[in-house]
Amino acid sequence: MFLHGGLVHLACNLLYLWIFGAEVEHWFGGRRFLAFYLACGLAASGFQIASDPNSYVATIGASGAISGVLGAYVVAYPHRRLRLRWSPVPIPAIFFLLVWFVIQVLSGFDDPSAEEGGSAWWAHTGGFLAGIALARAMRTRFSRAHDCASGPPNSQ
Repeated sequence: MFLHGGLVHLACNLLYLWIFGAEVEHWFGGRRFLAFYLACGLAASGFQIASDPNSYVATIGASGAISGVLGAYVVAYPHRRLRLRWSPVPIPAIFFLLVWFVIQVLSGFDDPSAEEGGSAWWAHTGGFLAGIALARAMRTRFSRAHDCASGPPNSQ
């Protein structure tokens, strides 16, 4: 998760982390975010390995873990709008990220270079799905903890 295939690979991952990561980290808190990020990276690696268990091609990069951050963003901020340079109107984050996810899935089925070492499409897919699942589980836990801390409704 901490090695990259060059500066462009690193820059692309950092761009997505910069756009989506700060708000997700704020939502989770620093320590929980770190645990979440590492768990998504491991899940992404497992998904990539499961997609081709006989592969000898190494996978490097943080994109699986960052894909988990994108999944968490969908859960935490589904109605946020993104201002994209090429779009005259802000685009809902959920639309942008679901289109991104579909591209990852379709690319996973259609990448002839995967055997020689291309993008780890299934790591992206697995990280995204893990991010959604973990964020939903953590959101439920956060809301229960908050409810317990603030007391029952109408207690004040």
